[in-house]
Amino acid sequence: MNGSRIAAVGHYQPAKVLTNEDLAGLVDTSDEWITSRVGIRTRHIAGPDEPVDELAGHAAAKALAAAGLGPEAIDLVVVATSTAVDRSPNMAARVAHRLSIPNPAAMDVNVVCAGFTHALATADHAVRAGAATRALVIGADKMSEVTDWTDRTTCVLVGDGAGAAVVEAAEEPGIGPVLWGSVPEMGNAVRIEGTPARFAQEGQSVYRWATTKLPPIARAACEKAGLTPADLAAVVLHQANLRIIEPLAEKIGAVNAVVARDVVHSGNTSAASIPLAFSKLVERGEISSGDPVLLFGFGGNLSYAGQVVRCP
Repeated sequence: MNGSRIAAVGHYQPAKVLTNEDLAGLVDTSDEWITSRVGIRTRHIAGPDEPVDELAGHAAAKALAAAGLGPEAIDLVVVATSTAVDRSPNMAARVAHRLSIPNPAAMDVNVVCAGFTHALATADHAVRAGAATRALVIGADKMSEVTDWTDRTTCVLVGDGAGAAVVEAAEEPGIGPVLWGSVPEMGNAVRIEGTPARFAQEGQSVYRWATTKLPPIARAACEKAGLTPADLAAVVLHQANLRIIEPLAEKIGAVNAVVARDVVHSGNTSAASIPLAFSKLVERGEISSGDPVLLFGFGGNLSYAGQVVRCP
């Protein structure tokens, strides 16, 4: 085998929906204020009895079912999350236990909003190196648990959810080379820290960085896959803010691509945002099997990672 591919995807969101009107009853805000600044209309919020590994497990089970595989087929579980409460056991081990996956390597990846694309690259490398046969790659976050619900600058942004992909060996590579990196000196621009942990960010700094520095990096990720942005069928960026997604997608130059805008309905779900939005595009039939799709995560740590994948 010369590479790996995404065999199937799945996603999950909690049942509770929080609207902009609901938020207007909590803080000094309005539907017009939120939609004009970030483009978000609704978000899903997990209850106190819905931990991160439960969200991840539901998404992973759907991906396994879509691939027609049982838990015994998986030998690597990688979970991207930045909202784990406990240090051990990690989320990957808890998901493996929930799904009765026997004896997998199980690891978490904390690269916040770029977590899923880092985790996907890690699984791709493991499969191509022969260290794994099939991997479950999951992005899952419960941002509502690290949010100050009295701070209107952050509470309007966040949502909870999970997305997952089954990665397996393939003769023809379906996951392109990753282009990843970070800007450590700007790492404090997005934070989840303190006791209790709380999400905070320097919104204008993140906006300027994302819309000016990231377009050439995203184009370079396409070049590493041997494609131009015009060849892309879809672009799935981290669903941070519609006012970041739209100009960034335009500057990348993917003129023929469907641009994922799931942030409107789901808010910023951190590591879950890319697999969640990607899975929805697949489920709705907006992209077809074999189509080239750019996945590009960015944000916390001011890290970024992107690769072109083929739609399952």
